[in-house]
Amino acid sequence: MRKIAVVAAGGTGGHLFPAQALAEALIARGWGVVLASDERVAGLAQDFPAERRIGLSAATYKPGDPIGMMRAGFAVMRGAMHARAAFREIGPNVVVGFGGYPSAPALVAALLDRRPTVIHEQNAVMGRTNRLLASHVKTVACAFPTLKKAPEKVAARAVVVGNPVRPPIRALADVPYVPPEPNGPVRLLVTGGSQGARLLSELVPEAVKALPEDLRRRLAVQQQTRAESMNAARRAYRDALVDAEIAPFFRDIASRLRDAHLVIGRAGAGTVCEFAVAAKPSILVPLAIAIDDDQGQNAKLLADAGGAEVAREHQLTVDSLANALEKLLNNPARLQRMADAARSVAIPDAAERLADVVEQTARGG
Repeated sequence: MRKIAVVAAGGTGGHLFPAQALAEALIARGWGVVLASDERVAGLAQDFPAERRIGLSAATYKPGDPIGMMRAGFAVMRGAMHARAAFREIGPNVVVGFGGYPSAPALVAALLDRRPTVIHEQNAVMGRTNRLLASHVKTVACAFPTLKKAPEKVAARAVVVGNPVRPPIRALADVPYVPPEPNGPVRLLVTGGSQGARLLSELVPEAVKALPEDLRRRLAVQQQTRAESMNAARRAYRDALVDAEIAPFFRDIASRLRDAHLVIGRAGAGTVCEFAVAAKPSILVPLAIAIDDDQGQNAKLLADAGGAEVAREHQLTVDSLANALEKLLNNPARLQRMADAARSVAIPDAAERLADVVEQTARGG
């Protein structure tokens, strides 16, 4: 009989995109996939290849809020009871959680039913939901060699598989990096982020505007920008005489990443791993309000290898960013070294590695 995997993922791209990459790898191996999440997933999961979706109640809470914690606990248990009923019908061979509070009900249901379970942690710092459940699940997989905040015994048995990336990004691992030619065109890509996107939306255009004229005339910018910041960004680039394409979201991000000479972005786990797989030199700006500095720890992977420069928010100014851009964009040899360093820490086949772990866990290994 065909095997079934329930994939439980929170309603953000950071959780959902690696879950989708795993789902596609399992389907290619003949598995059926069911997606379990909350209502937030609807806007991101149009292309998720699940044959069925289970909507589960869940809630989060702020640390130090006992009433919120109780409410979240009740919501998770309601979702878990719903999941148990669905599991009796579906009969999943394994349940895989990708973190975020919407993944908790499915994992709790699987633990109550003694079904095989896997957790995948995308960040270098284990998230709260995974932290609570990791000691109880069969297998823990992770994206980074370090797994901070994880219980000691969990960190010791965690399997490093990398962060599954979407197939169009995976294909970039085979594309060589080509630095800009002296006096030739230079392509800068600025990615967004669901959190803290305003800083990059407003700061990067002003930094580009501060570059020397000869560099600005060679520059082509593609920037994901918050909707309310688009007009200001367009004005800044127009005043700087810079060719710029501004949009809230790029669906063809893989082709844009392929062609970029340098990228600027936040340091979410997916972003860092995609930049590594694509072998792109980068300037990473970790989100300052991120709990446990998970983005800073993610960025450390590329920075320590020499593939990225890290700009902390409290140190970032128009002048400092303009200075960093000028030094990098005028140094093709350094960009090449950064690209090689980024590629050296990439795990392009992370989805296949995680699929191997899932299959092994389902078999009782």
